[in-house]
Amino acid sequence: MTGKTMLLAALLAAMAMPMAAQRCAVGGVERTRLLVDSRYDVAPDSATEAFMRPYARVVDSIMSPVVGRTEAELDVYRPESPLSNLLADILLWAAKDYGEEPVMAVYNMGGMRASLPKGDVTYGDVLQVAPFENKICFLTLTGDALLQLFGQMAAVGGEGVSRGVELVITPDGRLKSARLGGKAIDPAAHYRIATIDYLAEGNDRLEAFKLKTALNAPRAKENDTRFIISAYFREKASRGQAVRAQVEGRIRVE
Repeated sequence: MTGKTMLLAALLAAMAMPMAAQRCAVGGVERTRLLVDSRYDVAPDSATEAFMRPYARVVDSIMSPVVGRTEAELDVYRPESPLSNLLADILLWAAKDYGEEPVMAVYNMGGMRASLPKGDVTYGDVLQVAPFENKICFLTLTGDALLQLFGQMAAVGGEGVSRGVELVITPDGRLKSARLGGKAIDPAAHYRIATIDYLAEGNDRLEAFKLKTALNAPRAKENDTRFIISAYFREKASRGQAVRAQVEGRIRVE
C-alpha cells in the first residue's frame, strides 16, 4: 500500500466514524471489582519489572508504613457491617478537631472499596478502602429531613451510621422505625451530622442531604477521609490498642 493510499484510507475511516457513532447506542452498563493479586505474577515480564522497579520503591515507601492494627478482618456489607460502623464512628471521633459536636455520622457503603485485613494495617490498606478525594464535613438537618434521609437509607438496604442510631427497615426497603440516642426523632428538632462532602451534595440516592443548613466543609487536603482514618489508627496504636468493630444492630431488617 502506497503512502497516498494509506492516507486516503485513514481519511475515509475518520469520515465514517461519526456515521458509525450515530448508529450506536448504549445497551447497558455493568460494574464489577477486579482484584489484582498474585495470580498476575505467574508469568512476570522481566523487562517490565526492570522498568517498574524504581517506581515501585517509591510507591512502597508511601503505601507500606503500618498505621495500626485490627483485631479481625473488617468487611463491608448491607444493612450493617463492621467496616461501615467503624468509618461512621471515626467521623464522629474526628469532629473534635473541627470544633463540632455532631449527634451522628453517615458514611456510604459505596465509598468503601475494600475490606481492612486482620492484623497490621498499612496506609495502602486505608487507601484501598477510601480511594476517593472525599472530605469530612458537618451539616444540620431538621428531624423531618432526617427521617427522609433514614427512609432513603432503607430504600438502598442500609448505609454506614454511627453508634446510637437504631433503624428498623423492611426487606422491601421501607423504614419501620428510627431512634437516635434511644429517643424517637423529633420532626421539628435540628440535628448536627458528620458525613462526607460527596453525600452532603445529595449523592448516592441520599437526596435529603440537599435540605441541609449550616454546612461546614473544610477543603484542605488533610481533611480527606483517608488521612482521618489513618490518624484514628495511629492514635489507637499509640495507646497500644488494636482497632475493633462489629455488627451491633444499628440497622435491622424485619
